[in-house]
Amino acid sequence: MSATNRHGQGVDGSTIAALTAMIAAFVAVGSVWAAVALGSRLDGLNAGRTRDPFQVFFGVLRGTVTWPTSATWILTAILATVVALTVVAGVSVLRGRRRRTAVDTAAAHMGKGRQLRSVSAAGARQTAQRLGVQDWVGILIGITVAGRKRIYASPEDMVTLIAGPRVGKSTAYVIPAIADAPGAVLTTSNKRDVLDATRDLRARKGRVWAFDPQGVALEEPTWWWNPLSYVTDDVKAAKLAAHFATASRAGDSRGDAYFDNAGQDLLAGFLLAAALDGLPITTAFSWTTIPGEDEPVRILRRHGYEQMADAVSGQVNGEARRRDSVYGTAAQMASCLKVRAIAHWVTPTGAADGRPQFDPHAFVRSTDTLYSLSKEGRGTAGPLVTALTAATVEAAEEYATTQPGGRLGTPLLGVLDEAANVCRWHDLPDLYSHYGSRGIVLMTILQSWSQGTQVWGRDGMRKLWSASNIAIYGGGVKEPEFLSELSQMIGDYNRTTTSTSVGRGNRSTSHGIQRERTLDVADLGALPRGRAVVFASGTPATLVETVPWMTGPHAAELQASIAAHDPSQAIPGERDR
Repeated sequence: MSATNRHGQGVDGSTIAALTAMIAAFVAVGSVWAAVALGSRLDGLNAGRTRDPFQVFFGVLRGTVTWPTSATWILTAILATVVALTVVAGVSVLRGRRRRTAVDTAAAHMGKGRQLRSVSAAGARQTAQRLGVQDWVGILIGITVAGRKRIYASPEDMVTLIAGPRVGKSTAYVIPAIADAPGAVLTTSNKRDVLDATRDLRARKGRVWAFDPQGVALEEPTWWWNPLSYVTDDVKAAKLAAHFATASRAGDSRGDAYFDNAGQDLLAGFLLAAALDGLPITTAFSWTTIPGEDEPVRILRRHGYEQMADAVSGQVNGEARRRDSVYGTAAQMASCLKVRAIAHWVTPTGAADGRPQFDPHAFVRSTDTLYSLSKEGRGTAGPLVTALTAATVEAAEEYATTQPGGRLGTPLLGVLDEAANVCRWHDLPDLYSHYGSRGIVLMTILQSWSQGTQVWGRDGMRKLWSASNIAIYGGGVKEPEFLSELSQMIGDYNRTTTSTSVGRGNRSTSHGIQRERTLDVADLGALPRGRAVVFASGTPATLVETVPWMTGPHAAELQASIAAHDPSQAIPGERDR
């Protein structure tokens, strides 16, 4: 027969019984000795005969050592203490087991102790001090299952989190990160929960800007942002058109390379012309619906953009069928601008519009918070969310170049939740590591690896994952290929097996060692809620327990904000559905 453990060494029942008996014997001998020794001193008995515990114990049994009267109540007190301590220890063990999950035994073979020095609280604090960051050591990633130490993404670390639906991404990462952030924060989402939870807390630090063109949180457009304020030249026009092109394209869309590129270039020309003439961005969409309209060409020439004017003119005056296809492609990219409710957030209501205008350059110098919300599907405002996010991050980069060391003194935190759905930023993988050096800390959150490949392609997704100083897998993904790669990265361990055989009156025990995957595909696919695997640069893969905001320092403020803003709070039990 044999006894083995999935992630550890085998221990047979006879060994456990022997250890238990040994501990009980020591407790018995020690208790009797202590009672007799103290009782003899109190009662004036057994002079010089209480030094050897075993001599005292067996002397009491044989009658050669007198049992003091006071020893009875002393022994009772000792045994009561031992029983109480045993009960407390048992309860602690049971609570610990209740908190433990099926994968926790694997933690012993993963990152722990000194291996995690760079991501420990002390390591993150040291990095913050080196960078001159005050009152913030970074984003809390979790508590290691082995050793119970908190680990952090420091103020220069970029984070990517992949986790399936409803495994606690907002609860354990998005909301706590926003609540702890020391400076300006921008975040994207397709739900209102993060806005409801954090808006009151963030409002005490600065102004709250909620960009909600599709009414995800039923916010009114009490302010507006002019996307064309970003378009200061033809390069910025091309970037803005690229945001529209990428964000408006379905994830599985292949399209036509020629018409996609031509449509994007045409839209860039229209955006630049509208910006140069101080026209609303909706004018650029209107031009895409009027093939042959040459007003954009005249504007571009008037402002000295001859090459851009020639490119637009080539489409305006091109062969009709080809021209109509290019215009149709451009119109599709900018189609969100035809929705009246969306347009109201990015255009003035008239000359007397008294609404404040959002200025990314002022925002990155503040401690304000920008929440950008949109939904997927037809009529999505995703292109504008992407453009607003990119414009704000680029403003932070420009500001960082003017600061000591070329980085923001107080980091900007960007939490790109549902990035593949509402913030399809095509150039993000190429910029990721660079932003970390500028004091711009980004956390990109995806529901699966496939989501990322739909937006950035296979190579782009690998680039984003590799550029992340902290890469986190939070469970809930059903992609064997991705999980297999994670399993390989976590690695193997030496499993010790113990086999016991009995024959012809003899009992023999043999030990063996075999290599085994620390966490296989099945383990990762079934990773319990509240657990995450962390891949930090320069450290082994680490199993952590996530820390929900309900157990954090801002719990009361966050709960009060939810109670004040979440409509479901008015319907008992609604939030549990």
